[in-house]
Amino acid sequence: MTQSPNRVHGLHAVQAVLARDDAAVNAVWVEQGRRDQRMQAILEHCARRGLTVQRVDRRELDRLSDGAAHQGVVIDCPPLAPGDEGTLDRLLDDLVETPFLLVLDQVQDPHNLGACLRTADAVGVQAVIVPRDRAASLTPVVHKVASGATRSVPLIQVTNLSRTLEHLKQRGIWLVGAAGEADTGLHAMDFTGPLAVVMGAEGSGLRRLTRERCDHLVHIPMVGAVESLNVSVAAGGMLFEALRQRQQ
Repeated sequence: MTQSPNRVHGLHAVQAVLARDDAAVNAVWVEQGRRDQRMQAILEHCARRGLTVQRVDRRELDRLSDGAAHQGVVIDCPPLAPGDEGTLDRLLDDLVETPFLLVLDQVQDPHNLGACLRTADAVGVQAVIVPRDRAASLTPVVHKVASGATRSVPLIQVTNLSRTLEHLKQRGIWLVGAAGEADTGLHAMDFTGPLAVVMGAEGSGLRRLTRERCDHLVHIPMVGAVESLNVSVAAGGMLFEALRQRQQ
């Protein structure tokens, strides 16, 4: 059985959907007897908003989530549409924490986009920015690979990526791009402060204008025989190093 793209599971992903668009939620299933603090917060939110909660056993939740790690909660709601430049500005205006963004320059493989969204959720990225043209968007494959992160991390599609990068710089956000030929290594870069990590497309890397917009370029140190990493793996290396520094 393939999981429905309308199904979202896991405490974090469900809480993100309820916070952003609970009016779109069609059904809520929770594990019978679950009484911990995070589940209680979800139940209280549903009660306030008049959402009916169905209490089912764990086996039913396993079926609804296609065997994924649902943490005792599954909801049903239509997939969210990507945001645009206006969405991005509103998101940045409303942030109370330091901006931490991921930019993907024409990543076309939906598996890579889904994996990047999942990693973005894990490290606390507030939005993933992609160009509207020649780039993967929110497909059933992306929803499945992302394991709920398409709900918790907004995907922003922009008409002109170079112009958006310049706009981010004007808002005080530093752009750090990944480039294999860069002189600076990943661990020598300061990833604290307002930040957007910029990753290039599969094979071709960063486009010229994207590269020129970056404030810094870094390479990921490698000691093996392969010359490059899959973009989602490389993004994971960049983002987790940024998280490590930002938590210190």
